[in-house]
Amino acid sequence: MIAANPSNPNDVWLGTATYLSREKGRWKGTLVLIAQPAEERGMGARAMLDDGLFTRFPKPDSVIALHDIPDLPSGSVGYTSGPALSSADSVDLTIFGKGAHGAHPEASVDPIVIAARTILALQTLVSRENNPLDPAIVTVGSVHGGTKHNIIPDQVKLQLTVRAFREPVRQRLLAGIARIAKAEAEAAGAPKLPEMKVVDVSSHVTVNDPALTGRVAGALRRELGDARVSVLPPETASEDFSEFGLAGVPSVIYRLGATEPGAWEAANRSGTSLPSLHSALFAPDRKATIETGIRSEVAVLLDLLGP
Repeated sequence: MIAANPSNPNDVWLGTATYLSREKGRWKGTLVLIAQPAEERGMGARAMLDDGLFTRFPKPDSVIALHDIPDLPSGSVGYTSGPALSSADSVDLTIFGKGAHGAHPEASVDPIVIAARTILALQTLVSRENNPLDPAIVTVGSVHGGTKHNIIPDQVKLQLTVRAFREPVRQRLLAGIARIAKAEAEAAGAPKLPEMKVVDVSSHVTVNDPALTGRVAGALRRELGDARVSVLPPETASEDFSEFGLAGVPSVIYRLGATEPGAWEAANRSGTSLPSLHSALFAPDRKATIETGIRSEVAVLLDLLGP
């Protein structure tokens, strides 16, 4: 079974499906190809499972996916065994105060000041409460408060992303955010405690099954050669592909190099950063990327399903 990631060119998924449908004599068993929706919002995998993916259709022995990345040159792939992608929680935090004229701050309970203290205190969740060898991230990506230079507002809204590689760390970070926000509000005499919501659908840690990863890596090396297959460190990106593993099926997601080799080599020589996946400047080396994607997927599936 293979799960297709919508952020890859559809030609890879379709090319793999076309080849295997024409070469049925080379494999046996049941192959299910998943065209998963809503990957970027972290909703598609869970929705498909809730809709009976593994009961209405055969529950697989393994599930495989790939995702293109700019960090490898086209024509190559990479993999990680064990925890590969972090969990991700989107958190909305509303801090309340008491509005007043900016010329009379003594009449207010300033939520902007409370928010500033909260943002700074949140950094200690990683720098002072977390083992530095156990990765964790708390990023405040959005701050909205106030409407005018001389008006102290009633509230400030923060948006955070929280990431970890282990569930205990994830839960400790979320609990710490609530604790710090409450403490800062109480210290300032806020009229109302903050409201915290984990919004959208959170992604769990994506763990590549070690035994299956070893088998996938072997198939990739036989097909592409050792020089074109890399072992990659875990990433703090996240995927709802993790849901398939949590549903009890051994799973592996591997990475498909997408940067034109000359551009990749030049960036490495100069130490410059390549455009990231969600950058408007990210432009995969389309032909070589698609060809390698199809070759690698077919090789892995023939190894898993071969006679």
